[in-house]
Amino acid sequence: MSEKPVSFEETLARLESIAEQIERGQIGLEESIARYEEGMSLVRQCRDMLTRAEHRIQQIHQRADGSLEVTDFTPPAEKA
Repeated sequence: MSEKPVSFEETLARLESIAEQIERGQIGLEESIARYEEGMSLVRQCRDMLTRAEHRIQQIHQRADGSLEVTDFTPPAEKA
C-alpha cells in the first residue's frame, strides 16, 4: 500500500513548525540540529516541487494580429 504524496502546503507547514520550535527554544540543542537537518531536506523538496510546477506552466502571448500563442514557461535565470 503506497503512501499519499505530501503536498507542497503540507511540506511548507511542517517547515514552518520546525522553524517556530527552534526559534522559541522549545527543544534542546541536539533536537534542534536534527530538526534543522529535516528542515533543510524540506526546503529542497519545496524547491523541487516549485521547479516542477514552473515547468508545467505555459505562457499565453497575444500576437500583433490578435491571435494567441501558447509557449512553454521559461524561468528567469537563477541569481547566484
